Amino acid sequence: MQSLPRSLNALRPHSRLFHASAARAHLVGPPDPVSNLRPVIYDDAPPAPSNMHPYSLTEFGGDVREYQWKMQRQELDAFNHTFWAESNSRFEAAKSAILSSVPESCSPEQRERALSEFYRGWVAQEGARQRAYSAEWRRRNWASIWLGARVQYEKLVSRLSHPFSSGNSDKTY
Repeated sequence: MQSLPRSLNALRPHSRLFHASAARAHLVGPPDPVSNLRPVIYDDAPPAPSNMHPYSLTEFGGDVREYQWKMQRQELDAFNHTFWAESNSRFEAAKSAILSSVPESCSPEQRERALSEFYRGWVAQEGARQRAYSAEWRRRNWASIWLGARVQYEKLVSRLSHPFSSGNSDKTY
C-alpha cells in the first residue's frame, strides 16, 4: 500500500489515536421486500424480544433501564415492520384484484382511471387505521427516546461522579 504524501497525511483525522476500544456502529440492512423498511442491526442489541420472555425485568437487581431501552428499540422496530408488511400485503392484493378486473382491451387512460379510483378509495378506507398506527408509533417512539435519554444522562452522571474508575458503564447485553 502506497503511503500518502506528508501534506495529505497532515489532513487525515487522528481522532482514534487515543481510543483503545474498537469502533462500533449500528448497521442498516437491505430493504425488506414486503414492508420496504430497511432493518437496523444494532451493535449493542439484547437478544430479540419475544412475547414469551421467561423473565421479568423486575426479577433482576440493579438498574435495568438500559436493557429495557434496548428492548424497547427492537420492539418498536418490530411493531413498525409488522404494520407496514401487513398493510403493504393487503394493498398489493387489492391492487392486483383491481388490475385483474380491468379488461385487456381497455385504453391506458381507462386503466389509470381505475387505479386512481382504487388509490382514492384505499386512502379513505385506511385513514383511521393509519392514524391509529401513527399515534401508537409516536407514543412508543417518544417513550423510547425519553428512556434512552435518561439512560445516557445517568451514564454521564456516573462518569462525572467517578471519573477515574474503570467500571463497565457501557455494558452490552
